[in-house]
Amino acid sequence: MANLCILGGGFIGRFYAESLIGRRSKDEVKVVYSRSEETVARFAKDYNVPLSFTDMEKAVAHPDSAIVIIALPNYLHEEAVMLCVKYKRPVLCTKPLGRNAEEAFRMMDACEKAGVFSGYLEDLCYTPKFQKSLKSVQEGAIGRVLWAKSRETHPGPHADWFWDLEAAGGGAIVDLGCHCIEISRNFIGKDIRPVEVMCWADTQVKPIDAEDHAIGLVKYENGAIGQFEVSWTFRGGMDLRDEVMGTEGTIWVNSWLRTGFEMFTSGEGKGYVAEKAESDSGWQFPVGDEAHELGYPNMFIDMFDAIEKGIQPQETFYDGYVVNAIIDAAYKSAKTKLWEPVDLKVWRGKTGVTKPSVFQEYDADHWLIKTEKLPNGNQVTIVKNKQSGEVKEIMGS
Repeated sequence: MANLCILGGGFIGRFYAESLIGRRSKDEVKVVYSRSEETVARFAKDYNVPLSFTDMEKAVAHPDSAIVIIALPNYLHEEAVMLCVKYKRPVLCTKPLGRNAEEAFRMMDACEKAGVFSGYLEDLCYTPKFQKSLKSVQEGAIGRVLWAKSRETHPGPHADWFWDLEAAGGGAIVDLGCHCIEISRNFIGKDIRPVEVMCWADTQVKPIDAEDHAIGLVKYENGAIGQFEVSWTFRGGMDLRDEVMGTEGTIWVNSWLRTGFEMFTSGEGKGYVAEKAESDSGWQFPVGDEAHELGYPNMFIDMFDAIEKGIQPQETFYDGYVVNAIIDAAYKSAKTKLWEPVDLKVWRGKTGVTKPSVFQEYDADHWLIKTEKLPNGNQVTIVKNKQSGEVKEIMGS
């Protein structure tokens, strides 16, 4: 059993509490911190938390804060992590780890030097659909991954600080792109180095200084491409989708808007539908168990089991740092309109990886391009001569 401290009593803190209570049946939220007296009092009442603070250091230092979970705005992550280092508390931090790679590196480095367990709470890498699709990829079901695409779009976040460029560290890219980038890293292989980024970003709708819409490409050393699509301007709720293309197959994952649960309502009930739902009338797409579908229970099971076993969790502060470095390159590219290198002070994966050849021989003299059955029943095979480069088709029946 672990006694837990949650720093942050707002939207994400409540999601974490919902996921923690009764899931492993041996962990208890004992301490909660919020900057607001009203928020912390309501949180403590709703989740039966015995100790509440509006002083962050007192919350972290309390003896019942055996593990600290950070559910705070981006600009408070570093302060909270450094307090956990000071008091030697295992720390789990929500995404993104930092507002930029420099912040993320300082947090990672401080925890590692102090021997403090640190886990990166990237929930979308723990959803049931993602976990199953990742296992299929790792078992070779779709061959070598060539392209991994992840999309997260919705009408915009719920709290004021997200919309403040300095407080958040950016807009839709740092808020949503961190999810998408780490999803693609998992599919491509977290030991494959991200090399450079090309990104378009713009402020299309919202009266803010940060971007509200962006599309980016991340090139990896083995030739694979990761793609992210993020928006705070999408209308119709929250859209979470992943696609993975390999040499032997394809995976499509729709995690939110099409879950198999559809409902029409006049709006008479005026109840909560789902995260980022824009309306409570008309056709609705509720989610049976939001916390589960967003990966929170699986994420905390992985984190707590890793602490108990003395091993690394699936998502670490190092992963958060790499994601922040990719995001930094994306922001630079959005300004320069060029491919920008990913600057990593520390790389812990493979080095010198080259793009492997997957050419298939048709015969000793030709490469096979494709074989296809035509509507008339004939079979066409297209080949390329290895020496001359000539491409021709061979008809069969």
